[in-house]
Formats: sequence, C-alpha cells, structure tokens
Amino acid sequence: MAIQKPSIPKGTRDFGPAEMIKRKYIFNTIKSVFEKYGFLPLETPSMENLSTLLGKYGEEGDKLLFKVLNSGDFLKELSAQDLAEGNSTSASVKISEKGLRYDLTVPFARYVVQHQNEIVFPFKRYQVQPVWRADRPQKGRYREFYQCDVDVVGSDSLLNEVELIQIISDVFAALKISVTLKLNNRKILYGISESIGHADKMTDITVAIDKLDKIGLDNVNAELAAKGIEADAITQLQPILALQGSNAGKLERIKAMIADSATGMKGIEEVETILSFVQALEIPLQPELDLSLARGLNYYTGAIFEVKANDFPIGSISGGGRYDDLTGIFGLKGVSGVGVSFGADRIYDVLTGLNLFPEDTDITTKVLFVNFGGTEQTAALKLLSEVRKAGVAAEIYPEPVKMKKQLEYANKRSIPYVVLIGENEIVSRMATVKDMRKGEQHAVPFEKIAQFLD
Repeated sequence: MAIQKPSIPKGTRDFGPAEMIKRKYIFNTIKSVFEKYGFLPLETPSMENLSTLLGKYGEEGDKLLFKVLNSGDFLKELSAQDLAEGNSTSASVKISEKGLRYDLTVPFARYVVQHQNEIVFPFKRYQVQPVWRADRPQKGRYREFYQCDVDVVGSDSLLNEVELIQIISDVFAALKISVTLKLNNRKILYGISESIGHADKMTDITVAIDKLDKIGLDNVNAELAAKGIEADAITQLQPILALQGSNAGKLERIKAMIADSATGMKGIEEVETILSFVQALEIPLQPELDLSLARGLNYYTGAIFEVKANDFPIGSISGGGRYDDLTGIFGLKGVSGVGVSFGADRIYDVLTGLNLFPEDTDITTKVLFVNFGGTEQTAALKLLSEVRKAGVAAEIYPEPVKMKKQLEYANKRSIPYVVLIGENEIVSRMATVKDMRKGEQHAVPFEKIAQFLD
C-alpha cells in the first residue's frame, strides 16, 4: 500500500530558510520603527479563554474563531438538546473553553486589565505573533498568519493617531512599498447612520459598507436591504459612499449631511485635527479620507486606518484604529487605546511580487572556508574562529571533498566569499579569498582577513 504523502492544513504554510530570512527582514524592519518611537515588546499566549474572545469581533468574527476542544471526555457535559440540529453554537461553548487568538488587540486589552497595577500609563507596546482565523483560504488570505501590532493605551490624545500615521509612513518607506493610507472615523459613521434614521443599525451598516471594495455597491445595497434598511435610507447613503475630491472638500460636504449629529460632528473635528498635524509635520504619507472605510470590528470607536499597496493586487496590508472601551469589557473603564496592525504575510507577498527584497537579504553566511583536510583544515579552523570573533558570519565545509563540490555549495547558499588555506597559504600566511559574485581572487594576510571580510 502506498504511503500517503504528508501535508499541512489549507490556509497554512511552511517557511523554508530562504523564506524565513526574508520574513526576518520584514519583522526586524518593522520592530526597529516601533522601537524608535518608544514602544515596548510584549507576548501573550496563543490560546485565550473563549470568554475573552467571544463578542469582541462581531457576529461574523465570532464565526471565524478556532475553538480548542476540552481535554478528556469533552462530550460529557452535553445534553440531547445540545446535540440537536441548530444548537451547534451553544454546544461548542460547552465542549470548548479555549480558542486560538483571532487578533492581538483583544489579548492585549486583557493583559492591560490583568496587569493594570504594574503598567505605567500611557502604555506603549508592540507585539509580533501569529493569529488564527477559520476563514476560507484564498490568495492573500490565510488561516494562520502573523500580525505586527503597535498600540498605546491610557491616553485620549489625538497625537497618538498622528504618531501611528508617522509609524505607518516610516515602515512602508523602509520597506520601499508604495501605499495609500485611508482614514475615517467611526463617529462619522455613526453620524451617517443617525442622519438616515438608523443609528440603531450602525453595526449592520458598517459591516456592509466595509465590503464595498470586495463585493461592489450593488451587493452592499442588497445586504443593507436584507438587514432591514429601507430603500429611502439606502438612497441617502449613495452620495456619501461616492464622495470624491480633496479631504477638505469631502469634510465640508459630509458636514452638511450630518450637521444634526453631535457624535458625527465630533468625528469630523477629530479627523480635521489629525489631518492638520499631519500637514504641519509634513509626513510623507498623507492620509486620504474615505467615508466608506468602516473596519467592521465592533470595538473601534474613533479614527480608523487602512493601508493598501498601490502596485500589487492584494487586500489591506495594515489597519487599525481607536478603541475607547475595549478594556471596559474586562472591567477596566476609562482606558482609551489606539493601535495599528501590520499584516506580515501580505507584506511578504507584496515584497515578493514586486521583487523589493534587498539583493543581499538571502546572505546569512558571508564566508565559507574550504576544507582541504589535515594540517590545512586545522589552520582554516583557527582562522574561522578569529573571523567569527570579529562578528563575521562564517562556516567551514564539514568534509574535505573535491573543491568543486564545496564551491557549488557556496554558490547555492549565496555565500559571497570563499577562503582557501592550502600548503602555500600556510607557508606565506596569505589566505586566498575568492569573491564569488565578481569572480575575483585576492591574497590577504591571515591577520587582516577578518577586516577584509567585514
């Protein structure tokens, strides 16, 4: 019988050394920007209690949670009614007390509440870890993927939003990805919902219009109608969703539409303040006001952000916003927060698709010492140690095989330099250094080889 070839679940991926080196480049680039702005590292468990996760992402988000079965006989708590058709949701809560985290923001809020007496506020943290979503796998959408989050809690200041825009600008400038940053405010969206007579259905409205880019206007309107929004209200939404022009022009027009909504006007004031700082600081990445941007997650309450690559067809590669009461869900009221998440996996796809990784990204070992065996091997090992002490990544081929095979190894590994220590080199104390990229050869004194390779 044929042995079945092993595989991995759909929506997950293996990352070999070449890919991991590139991913490390992404993580290091992003982390360096976070740390430049004074953010501190944090990690939380892969699993959270389901009670922590459920109800924080809206109805659609709850459906995408990966639930972890209880240990032992997980069916013993179920009744015949629980097992009846249509009761899968209530049954799943009884057989699963834990779930894989859906994002990094809710676990962060949980951490803040648990450790509130140890934290110095405002608390600025960054977190780079995987998250899981039981979504349908497709291009650019995975069931397991990494997020690079940066958040600050304990401050209502809009300077935090401005700083996040600076971080977004710096990250994508460092990665050399041309992007568009979309900006909106959930208070404005509430004002829009209020102005069309459906403040009570804001969640339904925002979930629908957040899909505008994905499913188109007609399907958004159909979804709104299915949620009980009457035709007249949907008609009032159309000019708002189609607003074009400058940020200032859009703001003036939306002011007229939601002038009677105090919450909506507060949102406009916040957007104007953020944009004025961005212009005054001459931040290279200027946000574009997009009133169809909704960020469907329920916990956002103020400014919301979304970033898309300009030259590569993929979904958003970064997004986030202000959440005023996320910690309140866990019993800690009055702690506002704002943050942005960078999707490392989609950023990887963009960099790969546009060939934007630096040419030397795949270089981990800088020099390979050829192994001739015997006395030459011992001499090479001594020099190898000196080179490593000087901070140069170096290795020696483990067996004294034909030099052709050793040079092929160096080429396949993209190792730029090869050092040969033979009988003549030992006598003259001059190493032969081959530049594998240029095809050049140099004679370098033993005591200066580390300096040459540095």
